[in-house]
Amino acid sequence: MAFFGKKQSFLGIDIGTSSIKVVELKNEAGRPKLVTYGFVEESTDLIKNDSPQSLAHIVAVLRQIFEQSRTTSDRAIAALPSFAVFTSIISLPPMSEKDLLAAVRWEAKKFVPMPLEEMILDWRVIKETAHDQRADAVAEKTSPAIKKPKDMKILLTAAPKTLVKRYVDIFKAADLQLVSLETESFALERSLIGNDPSPIMIIDIGAIATDISVIVRGIPILNRSIDVGGETITKSIMNSLNVDRDRAEQFKRDFGMVTDQANQQIPHTIEFIMSSIVNESRYCLNLYQGQGARGVEKVILSGGSAFLPQLPEYLSRVLNLKVFIGDPWARVIYPMELRVALQEIGPRFSVAIGLAMRNIV
Repeated sequence: MAFFGKKQSFLGIDIGTSSIKVVELKNEAGRPKLVTYGFVEESTDLIKNDSPQSLAHIVAVLRQIFEQSRTTSDRAIAALPSFAVFTSIISLPPMSEKDLLAAVRWEAKKFVPMPLEEMILDWRVIKETAHDQRADAVAEKTSPAIKKPKDMKILLTAAPKTLVKRYVDIFKAADLQLVSLETESFALERSLIGNDPSPIMIIDIGAIATDISVIVRGIPILNRSIDVGGETITKSIMNSLNVDRDRAEQFKRDFGMVTDQANQQIPHTIEFIMSSIVNESRYCLNLYQGQGARGVEKVILSGGSAFLPQLPEYLSRVLNLKVFIGDPWARVIYPMELRVALQEIGPRFSVAIGLAMRNIV
């Protein structure tokens, strides 16, 4: 249901692989305020399945959520799945904006595994911070003879045109105005990090994939995805214990990474699956810190499996970093009587909340 009257508000719509989440936020003196939210457990596959029937079904589910949650806005912001988008940080010498466009396209050919004619390219110049300027000043004093123009850092993003068109068609059919289409990592940064400039890793454990991002000063400078998620854990427990899906799901939620119990089989099964996420996280940490960058200070967990018992403690131990469960509602105004319910679903709504915040914060 809608909790507040209609004002300038935006819908954050997260079309995930196992559910569709919608959050409506309005601008309350520069702060996001909850209008309503809703979700439906529904498997979708916009990457592989572009049939008219599949897209029509997603539109029908969206309309169902809008009706049940009583949304008041038609202005929507959505996100492309991280594993379907190619991102890279490139360095280029100072040049005019006209020359920069050609240079970016040339550099894109080096890392995009598809013809550029089939991709939509987006790029932004990463602004130099005060920390960078101080480091340059020190370097100039110690080695004044080697002073030279500083290269520009460019965040480059490439998405398949066919995938973008599917999103555009869905929102048009649902009678929505698609205000923006961005990547999930920016939405996660917005809802989970905010103004913290320190290097932070986000591990977003979804149903069938886990996305790992390193965020520095609000910019996702490193993004990786692996085909391991909550559903992978559930299926592994089903096979290990020979139980049905509902029971395996309950075991996962009850035991998680807890080791102080008689039956160790469930935590060991989950740990075996989690090892893939741990290894990929370590790879990202080494890749980032191998560039001579300042070390990652903490890890924030998101996604439906973030609440697995003792998962933060386990990851903190194996990664040797502070690990927290993210709270995407932290900067959102909402009725206190909803606090318990919103905190329970928070990690699953991180992307949708971050999307709805885009034109507000």
